[in-house]
Amino acid sequence: MKSWKSAGLPFIVVTAMSAPFLGWWKAATLGLVAGIYLLLTEGSGSEKTEKRKQKTENDASDRFYFRQHSKFYLTSLAVLTLALPFLLNRYQTEVLTLALIYITLAIGLNFIVGLSGLLALGFIAFYAIGAYTYALLNTVLGINFFLALPFGLLTGAIAGALVGLPVLRLRGDYLAIVTLGFGEIVRIILNNWDSVTAGPNGIMSIARPTMFGWKLGTPVGYYFLALLLAGLTYFVQTRLVRSRIGRAWEAIREDELAASHSGVPVVRMKLLAMTLGGAFAGAAGCLFAARLTHVSPESFTFMESILILCMVVIGGMGSVPGVALGAIGLILVPELLRGTSSYRMLAFGILMMLMMRFRREGIIPSKRLQAET
Repeated sequence: MKSWKSAGLPFIVVTAMSAPFLGWWKAATLGLVAGIYLLLTEGSGSEKTEKRKQKTENDASDRFYFRQHSKFYLTSLAVLTLALPFLLNRYQTEVLTLALIYITLAIGLNFIVGLSGLLALGFIAFYAIGAYTYALLNTVLGINFFLALPFGLLTGAIAGALVGLPVLRLRGDYLAIVTLGFGEIVRIILNNWDSVTAGPNGIMSIARPTMFGWKLGTPVGYYFLALLLAGLTYFVQTRLVRSRIGRAWEAIREDELAASHSGVPVVRMKLLAMTLGGAFAGAAGCLFAARLTHVSPESFTFMESILILCMVVIGGMGSVPGVALGAIGLILVPELLRGTSSYRMLAFGILMMLMMRFRREGIIPSKRLQAET
């Protein structure tokens, strides 16, 4: 009986998540498949589960039991994620690809804002630097996307380090104003340096990704490239959060003075956060340029920085799954409300206000912050 109850949850979750894209009948079928899969998986290991319950009934075994269930849910989610581009139409696949790119950006900003507590308002500049890096390398030197991607990551990291070196001794509003100025400087340079960036017209005819003659410049190809990049960013940050570096960042976020007196190299840790955030934003910029085959300064405005910051705050500062979910929500919700174009942004604004009123810590709060409060 418990197996049937536990199989009902993935059925409801998968059906509700996929209904806006597939329709209720297809979504219900997909949810039924997910529920049956979990039921069969649980059934095959039911004897071992019963033996485990009889052997130990302490808290540790309970936590292990729930952890085993989470693996089933994560496996089901992974299967659904890999199958989505084959179940959706072209438009829906492109929207999900854009959401994955913004997941990479939001997790990159989470290094700076969520983990280190540094308020950066010009983060979109690193995104622009990565995009223009691939655009110039491809159109001028003819370098392939996969060869240019490390250069985009490197230029974003260098830009983060160069910004971090002179300004990381600043705090609060002063740091926010300096990073805001940096973002505007980059946009103005891209807009006025006609001989290199082609000014307001931008750089066109950027080549789509290819590998060994296999063209990846299709909606499905871009989806899996964005999924791979977002997964890599997610993995790196998750590992760092659980390391000594992650604890150092969180100590700086909570009390910089106390962290400094405790032996934490504050400036070095801040610089590392800026460098990693800039690196992943630069890589996301390369994919953005390859996907659109055209880049221009109007794609990298101040409002884009604010949007990415909202993803971090609404998802849950310092929480890696929360930030990823916040990015998905802030990209998909406006698209789902596109049918009511007159009231779409109004409804979107109301949802954000309600979120800040009743769930200030975010959709999925950081476990350490939740424990402290």
